Amino acid sequence: MKVGTDGVLLGSWASIDNNLETILDIGAGTGLIALMMAQRSTAETIDALEIDEDAYEQCVSNFDSSDWADRLFCYHAGLDEFVDEWEEPYDLIVSNPPFYSEEVSSGDASRDKARQNQSLPFDELLEGVSKLMAPKGSFATIIPFKEEIGFLQLAKTFKLYPRRITRVKGNATSEIKRSLIQFGFEKLELEINELIIEIIRHEYTEDYISLTKDFYLKM
Repeated sequence: MKVGTDGVLLGSWASIDNNLETILDIGAGTGLIALMMAQRSTAETIDALEIDEDAYEQCVSNFDSSDWADRLFCYHAGLDEFVDEWEEPYDLIVSNPPFYSEEVSSGDASRDKARQNQSLPFDELLEGVSKLMAPKGSFATIIPFKEEIGFLQLAKTFKLYPRRITRVKGNATSEIKRSLIQFGFEKLELEINELIIEIIRHEYTEDYISLTKDFYLKM
């Protein structure tokens, strides 16, 4: 699967504390966000979780080919079974979850599975995060803006409270498309802002360039 804007946004945007030691990427796909976490942080352990076999194999290959292979590891498992077996909490959890709730069919079964939230429902994701995240840890994700209110309400039932929200628009006149949200177990003052990606097609805003430039060969 090609590199998507959502993954690049989340990998660039997620707040990384200097004291981070462990990071988990849930639903890692081909490993993009975990690799970005390795590039941005000094965390000694960066684990990834991927249930799709083809994506898992590609993720492992990408990790092994990277400069941070000694810090990256991918587990071929579902979130529910991982939660049942795992004991060490993570300082940061990131996830670009599959969020197409409607039945879609592109003719590619693995892509459809990745894009339909039946593969990882929001309640299962948030419950897993609440069990895997360290008491002082945080969880960063990207979801459709139209899902934001319901997602925040659902997160609250697992005692996960938003700290930062960035709402993303394709251009200045388009509707808000995505919400980047970072949660913690503590209720803190919420920081909300907006990010516009493009001025015109393929001409990026200074804010987007500043956020993502470390990850593009040409920007």
